[in-house]
Amino acid sequence: MSTITEIQSAIGKLPAKERSALAAWLRSQDKPLMSEREEAALLASLDKAATELDAGRGVPVERVREMMGQWLTK
Repeated sequence: MSTITEIQSAIGKLPAKERSALAAWLRSQDKPLMSEREEAALLASLDKAATELDAGRGVPVERVREMMGQWLTK
C-alpha cells in the first residue's frame, strides 16, 4: 500500500475491533500534549499538593465540588 486512498480502503475493510485498535495506535504516535518541562512542572506541583494535603492543608472535597460549576463556566 502506497497511497492514502489504498490505506483508507483497507482500513474501511477492517472489523470494528481492529479499526479501534488502529485508531488507538495512531493516537499513541502523536506528539505528547505537553513538553518534558511542562510535565516536570506538573508533577512537581502535584507532589507539592500531596505534601500539603498530607500536612492537613487543603480544600475539602465538598468545597471543590461546590466550586467546580464556577470553574467550568470560566
